[in-house]
Amino acid sequence: MKTKFSGILTLFLAFVVQLTFAQEKTISGTISDENGLPLPGVNIIVKGTTTGTQSDFDGNYSINASSGDVLSYSFIGYTTKEMTVGSANNISFAMEVDSEALEEVIITALGVERTAGELTAATKVVDAEELTQAANPNAVQSLTGKVSGLKINTTNNGVDQTTRIVLRGNRSLTGNNQALIVIDGVISSANTLANLAPEIIASTNVIKGAGGSALYGSQGSNGVIIVTTKSGSSSEKIEVSVNSSISFEDVAFVPERQTKYGQGWNGVHTSYENGGWGPEFDGTMQPVGLPQADGSYIMAPYSGDSDNIKEFFKTGTILQNGVTLSAGDKTGNVLLSVNNQQTEFVVEGDELNRTTVLFKGNKQLGKWNVGGNVTYNTSSVKTTTPNLFTELLQTASNVPVELFENSGNEGHWTSYYRNPYWMRDNIRNSSNTTRMNGVANIKYDVNDNINVVMNSSVRNFKSYTRNYTNEYIDTIGIGGGDHSTVSQFGQSNSEETNIYNDIFVNFDYMLTDDISLTALVGNNIQDNMFSATQVNGSNLTIPGYYNIDNITGRPNTFNTIQRDRRFSLLGSLDLGYKDFLYLSVTGRNDWTSRLADDRNSFFYPSVGLSFVATNAFPGLKKGGILNYAKISGNWAKVGNDRVGPYQINSTLNQATGYPFGGLNSFVLDQTIADPLLVNEFIESYELNLNLAFFKGDRVRLDFSIYETKNTDLVTGITTSAASGLANTTVNVAASTTKGFEIDLGLTPIRTKDFRWDLDVNFATDETVIDKISDNSDEVALAAFADIGIFATAGEEFPLIKGTAYQRDPQGRVLIDPSTGNPLKTGSFQVLGKSNPDYVVGLNTAVNYKGIRLAAVMDYRTGHQFWAGTKDWLSWSGHLVESADGGRRGFIFPNSAINTGTAANPVYEANTNVITGGTTYANYLDYFSNEYRSVSENFVLDATAFKVRELSLSYAFSKEMLKNVGLSSLRLGVNARNPFTVLPAENRGYADPEIGRSSGNDQGLSVTGQYPITRTYGMTLNLTF
Repeated sequence: MKTKFSGILTLFLAFVVQLTFAQEKTISGTISDENGLPLPGVNIIVKGTTTGTQSDFDGNYSINASSGDVLSYSFIGYTTKEMTVGSANNISFAMEVDSEALEEVIITALGVERTAGELTAATKVVDAEELTQAANPNAVQSLTGKVSGLKINTTNNGVDQTTRIVLRGNRSLTGNNQALIVIDGVISSANTLANLAPEIIASTNVIKGAGGSALYGSQGSNGVIIVTTKSGSSSEKIEVSVNSSISFEDVAFVPERQTKYGQGWNGVHTSYENGGWGPEFDGTMQPVGLPQADGSYIMAPYSGDSDNIKEFFKTGTILQNGVTLSAGDKTGNVLLSVNNQQTEFVVEGDELNRTTVLFKGNKQLGKWNVGGNVTYNTSSVKTTTPNLFTELLQTASNVPVELFENSGNEGHWTSYYRNPYWMRDNIRNSSNTTRMNGVANIKYDVNDNINVVMNSSVRNFKSYTRNYTNEYIDTIGIGGGDHSTVSQFGQSNSEETNIYNDIFVNFDYMLTDDISLTALVGNNIQDNMFSATQVNGSNLTIPGYYNIDNITGRPNTFNTIQRDRRFSLLGSLDLGYKDFLYLSVTGRNDWTSRLADDRNSFFYPSVGLSFVATNAFPGLKKGGILNYAKISGNWAKVGNDRVGPYQINSTLNQATGYPFGGLNSFVLDQTIADPLLVNEFIESYELNLNLAFFKGDRVRLDFSIYETKNTDLVTGITTSAASGLANTTVNVAASTTKGFEIDLGLTPIRTKDFRWDLDVNFATDETVIDKISDNSDEVALAAFADIGIFATAGEEFPLIKGTAYQRDPQGRVLIDPSTGNPLKTGSFQVLGKSNPDYVVGLNTAVNYKGIRLAAVMDYRTGHQFWAGTKDWLSWSGHLVESADGGRRGFIFPNSAINTGTAANPVYEANTNVITGGTTYANYLDYFSNEYRSVSENFVLDATAFKVRELSLSYAFSKEMLKNVGLSSLRLGVNARNPFTVLPAENRGYADPEIGRSSGNDQGLSVTGQYPITRTYGMTLNLTF
């Protein structure tokens, strides 16, 4: 590490030496409120400079300043106080409540700063303490449950987890619905944010609706998450901060399986069966699995353990260590931060090693302010295939899983599936990635009212991946099983470069004593380039030699090069009247290279209005009940850049069966986008109400309601055979999204030493499909034999459809009297929807003399999901339901029989027709075939209550640290996802949040995903 970053450290120290420090001293003190209670979060700056700090929880602060400097103290709801530095080193006082007090400054689109009263769109700021309180290494996941309207799903629960980030529901059917990520003023990506060490993030502002993100044009249609990284301190000496944490990770739960019947088939115990169709458990010692290398069998009690497959997983660890150096003066600052994460997952051999380096600086040079940062991230990930969990599920509950770790496939507990330990060691993937992001910020003050700003960024991502599968040949094939596995090897390289540049002019004037004007005009340029090369093949000639020359036959090859560009002109105008009425108008025109030249220009306007009633009518605050009241609203029309590069162009693909000998052949792609395609359009309406009550805003209430009309949605439709195309992508669909959010903040107790904050948020959103196309009312996002995710006209989106039971008008399941089997529908039926009716989040923190106890939890309900795990367990006899009733035929609950005719049905309650037959074989056949063929059996209630975070920490007082050379020290313990409560029908089959992809086909939980995990850990943070 020393060699790798010595150049950066040398540059950092050289810059520090060059800073010209005045004859400064440290000013400290305590700020209190009107009641004499400590006031945390007061902004203190040296007037006319960028030097600043904030008071801590006890109201204490310290800042470097020179005699004669003016210190400005500001806090929302209080009068700004200015104090001149004299000979004294301590400045302490109580702030005064004033309706004209400076409001909190919030960073909005394009890095523009606005006060809370000026905002016309709903936003939520999450500070650094909330992000890092539970030591989550993934900054995206740290936002879960803390922002109303923000749904974050973990779509892959492996060592390098992936997420899906959606604000206010789904607007596009087949396009991107995820929020835009902006880091330090420039557009970035969710992957970049997930790989950014949370310790270097200063604050996160979530702009929920299009009205606040319209200046980003088509890229801001799904809301924006604006992330600001930390800057250097104002201290003339180098300040060093160290953070360290260790977490222990284990599997939270595995699917519950029946523990009444053991390994076997048709009621007969068979030691090498995957099924749980054996005889009833009796506790006797029985052989398990195939013979071991010495010919012996592993013996175990013939009894059940529903959690036996959990023994495959180990306790994982997550180590995080970081150090940050910063320094500065009145005119500038620098910061260097190095953070490392090392994760050993719950699957042996699955590992992650990630290092993030941030170098950031800022300097005021007369009228020029020059700043920027460089973030470098390198990550190494080693994994096996999560499909091993699919095969692990085919394990009877009497199998002592851990005893087969060294048995290989030839000595596995079943002859029909591979040993997951063998898969773990012989199917391996590795990836090495680097991310480099350079940001430059230049500002020139033309005069007191006009400045010119340029924000530029170059972001580069490189990835090298390598995977192999070793060969295994099953020469015995016991019971007709076959463990044989074909050897494979492949590797790929990809690189992506994103160039981003904003340049705009800001205007700030007081037109009269009462009317203010701020305006912005500028342009944006983006250039995105991507290339990838992939090669793979099978049947390695020399086992264990992983080289493409070692495969048999011609390798499969693929490469692509893509480039798209965007040019934009944009502007905004904000008018304010007497600090209580604000009008905001924005406009942006995008030109994109992805569409035809005559259809690639799009204009996106917005207008918003904010009225601060308590500033307009100060009498409302009399009596000390109502402190703050604001109503705001906005309208915006934005787009969604749905079309990918070259999608409207005809492309050639290699024909099937070629190359053949020395010949090659290509055919036109049978899927093409309409050349007249345009961007999707989203017209948004939003209304917000913000209230605060009692002194110190002890009660805070925010309410937002919104509606978006989504038109020209890009959808694939089937074309006629005469066209030569299989399908085409056109602008035909339309939908409407509605919802509202309520945020209630309470401070029930606040004394000198004790404070309790409680925030409850509620959000609901619904997207209904208005139209698919003139020729169709439905389009499939993902469709399989018995289940799929659809967009259907007149229905909520996304919709789960599949095979279901036939029912009479009373809802009773119809039974075939000749077979006893329930009758199933001939076509797909609506089985549920994957979007919850509502989400409730709760965040609370209790502070007492340096002790901080915090918790985050949420509750999602009103939606469903298809549990692939339950489907996979059904045919092999592992379902709890398959063991209920003694594995005999039964009267199907709430069933009926048609005693009339098909034309004139007469339905009577079923009292004597048996489902499942009269023998063990009949019963097995029912579950393996009839039961499994009805997807309705596997669509479950997706309701979930989760405790996302628990943390307890203690911050030592400055008095306790003054003799040990530390300025701060905090120790803590934490837990992430410690508790999850699911409906009884979801017997741990899956976490409803985890899906098959990060796309819009949510609601399908497939088997190739690891079970969810929970962590418990400790943290250390110190500064000197």
